[in-house]
Amino acid sequence: MTKVVIIGGVAGGATAAARLRRLREDLEIIILEKGSHISFANCGLPYYVGNTIKDEEQLELMTPEEFFDMFNVEVRVNHEALSINKEDKVILVKNHLINKTYQLDYDFLILSPGASPIIPPFAGINEVPVFTLRTIPDSINIRNYIERNGVKHTTIIGGGFIGLEMAENLRNKGIKVKIIEMLD
Repeated sequence: MTKVVIIGGVAGGATAAARLRRLREDLEIIILEKGSHISFANCGLPYYVGNTIKDEEQLELMTPEEFFDMFNVEVRVNHEALSINKEDKVILVKNHLINKTYQLDYDFLILSPGASPIIPPFAGINEVPVFTLRTIPDSINIRNYIERNGVKHTTIIGGGFIGLEMAENLRNKGIKVKIIEMLD
């Protein structure tokens, strides 16, 4: 059986897996996701921070078990691809659940690891609490910090959709918000 391994299980990786399954029933498809969630509503993260979305489970569009039941795709969360040997078609994978590495062979490989947040090298940035917002755990950390520390004002770096939605939700919580955006 032809094996397809997809590195990254959020939007792009999950979509690729679902589409592949619709095109080919005979493939073995495995998704490796470094984080603990797949296919989640990343546009909903600011609304969880703002408490419009009350329960973090509402952010999860699908669990690995549901993905398997619906698409016959094996999803391995908390599994990080450490290296790829493209000549031998083997990936070195770390299972963070048991802290062990193993090798996984493949016939075809799809890379959809997503982006990493950028923290600008501003002077003094390490003197204040800094958060990034890309994952469900990120939104939980931000929401918990706000609730524990009575945050009164914040600065959001980035005026894209997520930054603006975050500003709206923080403002609705009574927090004073400033947005810094590099573009006009």
